[in-house]
Amino acid sequence: MPAALQPPMHPTLPELARRFGNVPARRIRLDRYPADEGDVEDLHAAEGRSYELVDGVLLEKEMGFQESAIAVEITTRLKNFVRGKSLGVIAGADGMMKLAPGLVRIPDASFVRKAQFPGGRIGEAAIPNIHPDLAVEVLSPCNTVEEMDEKLDDYFTAGATLVWLVEPDTRSVSVFASADRATAVRLTIADTLDGGAVLPGFALPVADIFAELDSI
Repeated sequence: MPAALQPPMHPTLPELARRFGNVPARRIRLDRYPADEGDVEDLHAAEGRSYELVDGVLLEKEMGFQESAIAVEITTRLKNFVRGKSLGVIAGADGMMKLAPGLVRIPDASFVRKAQFPGGRIGEAAIPNIHPDLAVEVLSPCNTVEEMDEKLDDYFTAGATLVWLVEPDTRSVSVFASADRATAVRLTIADTLDGGAVLPGFALPVADIFAELDSI
């Protein structure tokens, strides 16, 4: 008699935490494994929580008050710059994107060129099939270098041109034109962040990103 087929083993939380760069296990939603884009939408609607989707695994996006305030400041500056120019769309920390089949990422702020939207209209899809031309990630204490390296690779593989990693602890911004950390340019509060070829003419003193936090 042939041996009975065994059901596939689900990965454990420690295994998944290691797989995604030693992130805190609390961020992993194992009760929905394997998950899909429908799970991302359902949980966002039902619980108001944002989950990224990678290899069938839901990873919660954790953002504290400080990180949220920084993201809003950057989003506001970007929005004010593109307003009236018909360049594209600025999205905030709920702007979910399908970078590839089974891969959903959620930058803390992003710019998407108008050309990515059919007919120049955003449409009604909760998770559109687009990528950030500019992605902004404000690092939280729960983020690891390994996790962010994978996210950088996902962004640039999907077609991103520019990524900013904002580091609240050091009041700095690392600017990436590729996923290679060796090529990143680290800016401090003495420097000015610019939009490069993605948003020519955009300029934001790094000190301004943190000014409100440092003045209250």
